[in-house]
Amino acid sequence: MPDYSAKQVSFVSSGTAEADAAMAKLRLRYGDTGLHSAEVVVALGGDGLMLQTLHKVMDRRIPVFGMNCGSVGFLMNDYTDDRLLERLAAAKPTRIAPLAMHVTDVTGAEYDALALNEVSLFRTTYQAVKVEIDVDGRRQMDELICDGVLLSTPAGSTAYNLSAHGPILPINSPLLALTPISPFRPRRWRGAILGNSAVVTFRARETEKRPVSAVADNVEFKNVAVVVVREARDHQVTLLFDPGTGLEERILSEQFRY
Repeated sequence: MPDYSAKQVSFVSSGTAEADAAMAKLRLRYGDTGLHSAEVVVALGGDGLMLQTLHKVMDRRIPVFGMNCGSVGFLMNDYTDDRLLERLAAAKPTRIAPLAMHVTDVTGAEYDALALNEVSLFRTTYQAVKVEIDVDGRRQMDELICDGVLLSTPAGSTAYNLSAHGPILPINSPLLALTPISPFRPRRWRGAILGNSAVVTFRARETEKRPVSAVADNVEFKNVAVVVVREARDHQVTLLFDPGTGLEERILSEQFRY
């Protein structure tokens, strides 16, 4: 990684009292060049802020170094205001390719969004949804009856995917996790592991009776009919981690937690 000067760094906060206080202290010590001029961004908060920041800088390919001022902080480094520039210079990059979601709703309107963690389909009423699933243009499941279904990147495999009992994927693996959420039929289906070149198409059935929403990270579209998801390698983002604490090590450790 390059050596950064204080004039190249910008700070963002999740808005909590703890994160705002940390940002004020860091700005006093290192200054702040502003987000639009920065060559590296330091995000102060939790994983939600990290995802928001990565989306903001995605088109500019600026690396983001997170420091945990939140709760879980799986994507964050430990917080300290000492030796920040030295930490940035020594940090190890992890690159993540997001998923591109293309939605067609029941009126025929079309929308696009990117997801660094996962694309999810959810029921929006008390009734389970019915979803057809195609992979690379071939029907793989005629009808999944469930609360929802998600497609996860390796980076997102330890997030909602893991809570839905999906597999943990090594961060550098060319894989995606397709995981049902509370499946009713087929009851024993646990999902699938797909190559990252797969194009997955979800088609909602009985949409008037069983409305479905589609979510890419935190962007939601309601009353969807068809959702097509593929990896978007041209929109990679870069996270920075202190040596020995990157996502590769964290995801490996997560597989041995009990």
